[in-house]
Amino acid sequence: MEGARVRADEELAFEAFVAGAADRLLLSAVLLVGGDWAAGEDLLQGAFERTYRHWARIADGQPEAYVRRALVNAATSRWRRLRARVSEVPLVVDGQWTVDLAADGLDHADRMSQRDGLVRALRTLPPRQRAVLVLRYFDDLPEADVAAALGCSVGSVRSQASRGLARLRESEHIRGLGRPRARGPAPAGGLDVLTNETGDEDRVPSPLAPLAAPAFDAARPVRERSL
Repeated sequence: MEGARVRADEELAFEAFVAGAADRLLLSAVLLVGGDWAAGEDLLQGAFERTYRHWARIADGQPEAYVRRALVNAATSRWRRLRARVSEVPLVVDGQWTVDLAADGLDHADRMSQRDGLVRALRTLPPRQRAVLVLRYFDDLPEADVAAALGCSVGSVRSQASRGLARLRESEHIRGLGRPRARGPAPAGGLDVLTNETGDEDRVPSPLAPLAAPAFDAARPVRERSL
């Protein structure tokens, strides 16, 4: 009887964890697979199933870090399978997202251009660099948390981030992206870290802002909003 009660408590704890973390983890998963929403959902489902099987062991630790590491490993394996057919992977398409355009001064065309360009640029990176940039800048995790999720050192996170940002700056998909027309302070996240306009990568906004706040942060597929 005691064992059944413990198991029931574990089930409730796992369900609460999924309810609280699913949205942000799903957006990370979508970016890790290069913008393919369906693949991101499959990736997250598999990571949650793995987490559930080991829940008794990891529940008191850092279950979200465990899920992120599972996502990165699965995304890396998928990338290796698909790299010969990368052009077949669909981009996130217009209509799958809801966008608050007024918040950052970009019109709809600029917003879609930025998102498309950054997804394409991320797709050209090796999976490890892509994972570091997604976790560090989109998820805004501290370097130590990124290192824990990836099972590597903080120094490795820093070097991979530096190389990944350098490659993004050189990407043909990044050049000429629309910038906010509004005057005043830049919105959270801008492209300064890509264009290196400030000269200080540690103090500039996220390079993945066109995928993040405000548009991507609250984004959901239209099909979910209609349920």
